[in-house]
Amino acid sequence: MTSFVAAAISWLTLHWRLTMTAFALSVAASFKRLVESDDARAQRLRHEEKKRLRQLAENIASYACKVHQRYPTGDVIVSQRDLAEQLRKTPSSVSTALNLLLEEQKVQRASLPGYWKLNV
Repeated sequence: MTSFVAAAISWLTLHWRLTMTAFALSVAASFKRLVESDDARAQRLRHEEKKRLRQLAENIASYACKVHQRYPTGDVIVSQRDLAEQLRKTPSSVSTALNLLLEEQKVQRASLPGYWKLNV
């Protein structure tokens, strides 16, 4: 344990410029978030949420392709709840992502409530 601490201190003294640069960047990033206005914070959170939903929609489309490759005959129909469990997301976020894909005509609602046909 003491050799690890001594090695870490030795590395830091040898690479002090890199260490100080990393420290300064982390302080600057923290300060930027601290002094961020409410409007900027809300805009950043909306952008992150939109980005997260876009990524989830891409994961759903990718999942549809994988299932279709495994079972090439027939349609890919999944339960919204099963899809949420498969992707380890909440059912409400999966529902929002599926509605986003519905607007892009990459999915269709199945005749059963809570089920979706994934267009491949």
